[in-house]
Amino acid sequence: MRDVYVAGIGITSFTRLEYPLAEIAAFPAMLAMKDSGLTDIEQVYVANMGAARVNHQTALASAVVDSLSLTPAGAASIENGPASGSAAIKEGFLAVASGMHDIVLVTGAERMREVNNLEATDFIATLTHPLAEYIYGVTLPSHAAMFTRLYMEKYGVTERHLAMVAVKNQNNAMLNEFAHLHQPITIEGILDSPEAMTNNPYVAEPLRFFDACPVSDGGAAVILVSEKVAKSIDRPLVRIAGVGQATDTHAVHERENPTDLLAVRRAAELSFGMAGLTPSDVDVAELHDAFTILEIAESEEVGFFAKGEGHIALEKGETALDGRLPINPSGGLKGKGHPVGATGVGQAHEIVHQLRGEAGARQVADARVGFTCNFGGFGNNVICLTFVREN
Repeated sequence: MRDVYVAGIGITSFTRLEYPLAEIAAFPAMLAMKDSGLTDIEQVYVANMGAARVNHQTALASAVVDSLSLTPAGAASIENGPASGSAAIKEGFLAVASGMHDIVLVTGAERMREVNNLEATDFIATLTHPLAEYIYGVTLPSHAAMFTRLYMEKYGVTERHLAMVAVKNQNNAMLNEFAHLHQPITIEGILDSPEAMTNNPYVAEPLRFFDACPVSDGGAAVILVSEKVAKSIDRPLVRIAGVGQATDTHAVHERENPTDLLAVRRAAELSFGMAGLTPSDVDVAELHDAFTILEIAESEEVGFFAKGEGHIALEKGETALDGRLPINPSGGLKGKGHPVGATGVGQAHEIVHQLRGEAGARQVADARVGFTCNFGGFGNNVICLTFVREN
C-alpha cells in the first residue's frame, strides 16, 4: 500500500446550525480545500447517520459534490452509526493507499436540530438490537448506565471519577472556539454542593446530566492525498500510519464479559500494529466519550492504562491537558459536541491540528503521534486511527 497523508482540514462549530445539511457538509470541505490549496478532488466520501430519517434526504454525497462544484468527481455516502466519520476516512485511506486516487475529500455532517432530545435519543437507539433491546425500551443512555454500574462494582470507579472526566473535558472545550459547550464547570457545582442535584440530576442512574454529551449539529472534513501530492504542497506532513476496525456482538447481553470492550481492544491493536507503534508512543488522543465512563474504559482497552486503572490515571492528572497523555484536548464529545456522522472526522481534525502545532491555548507540547477511537453502537463497531507527524 502507498502512504496516505492528511493535506487539509476544516471544521464548523459543533452547535445548533441554521444551514441545510448539504451546506454543513460542504463548508468544512471548502475550508479543507483552502487549507491544502487543492481543488482537483477525485473522490468524495460523505459521512452521516441521520439524513434519511431526521432530514428526509438521501444520497447526501451526490448533493454535497454538486454543492461544491466538484462534479464529475466520484461521490459516495458512508453510514456506520456514530463511527461513520472514521469509516469514511478508512474508505478514503484505502482509495489513496491502493493507488486508485491521489486526492480524496472526506467530509462528515449531521443536522439534529429538526428533532427534540427525546426524538434524538430514539433515533440513536435504532442502533440497538431491534428484537433483543430496542423493543424493550433500551437506549444508549440506559446501556451506558448499566455499563457504568458494572464498572463501578468491578473496578471501584465512583461518581466523582465520572465528574472529573466531565470537568476536564468541558473545561478543555473552553479553549476550543468550535466547541458546543462554552460553560466552565466544577466538581463542587456538579457533585459536592447542595445545588448539585439541581444542577446535575440523574438521567439514567448512576449517570447524571453532565455525564452525557450534547446533541449537536456540525461538520468536519479532511483531504487525504498520496505522498507525491503531500510533498508537492507547503503543508506539514501528517501521515495516517495505522487504521484498525473491529466489531463485537450486536446485543450487549451476548458478550461473555459486558465490561470488556473487545472491539475497542482489537481495533487499537490493529491500528498500532499497522503503524509499528505502541500505546506508549502516543502523545495525544481523542477518545469517544459520548458518556464519561467511556473515556475511562476506552483509555484502558486501547492500552494506555491497565484494565481497571484508567480512573486512577485520571485521579493523578495523567490525562489532563498538561498531563503525561492528554485525552480529549478538544473537549471531546462531552464538551466539543457529537454531531454523530461528523464526530470521527472531527476527532481526526483535532489530532492533525495538534500534530501541526496549531492548537493554540490547548496545544499539547511536542505532539508527534496522535490517536483516535471512534465508537459505534455500544461498542459493536469501532475504528481506531494512528497519526504521525513526519517533519
